[in-house]
Amino acid sequence: MDHKDMVGAVLFMTIVVCGSVVEIASGAVHTVGDSAGWTTIGNVDYKNWAATKTFKLGDTIVFTYNKQFHNVMQVTHADYRSCNISAPIATHSTGNDSIIIKTYGHHFYLCAVPGHCQAGQKVDINVQRLVSSTSAPTPSPIALPSSPSPSAPTSSTSNKPNSATPLSLIKLGLLVAVFGGIV
Repeated sequence: MDHKDMVGAVLFMTIVVCGSVVEIASGAVHTVGDSAGWTTIGNVDYKNWAATKTFKLGDTIVFTYNKQFHNVMQVTHADYRSCNISAPIATHSTGNDSIIIKTYGHHFYLCAVPGHCQAGQKVDINVQRLVSSTSAPTPSPIALPSSPSPSAPTSSTSNKPNSATPLSLIKLGLLVAVFGGIV
């Protein structure tokens, strides 16, 4: 690998890392229970609340509650199911706790006040790996030159609107700028 290839590889990795940080830092904010907040009053169905949301890496989960009567514990799946508060992963008690989701999978929270979890004050925040055609830019002929195969059409038209996100277009432009001079 010569110096030019090494510089290109380093630039590519920098773009990938920076793009990931931008995506994580720009997450949505979800207030658990919406306007009802984190409570046992009003029969809030936290399972239903979570089922209506799409959680992503970088999203912030906000628990708002009266700290004299509630708290928030992150627990394992087994402890969530049994409302066991003996070994929490984390405990929050400010009354306005903001938790940034940094990993995929299930994140289990409950209120540790006796009887509250059993009454339904618990929530499973599930961050799934979403596969989307707009999540990654389509390689450009400028960035990845190739010749068409004999059986492939040389040009095509489509009436489908461009569904690329502004961030994916920026990433694509950076890749073209970096690799356009290397290829």
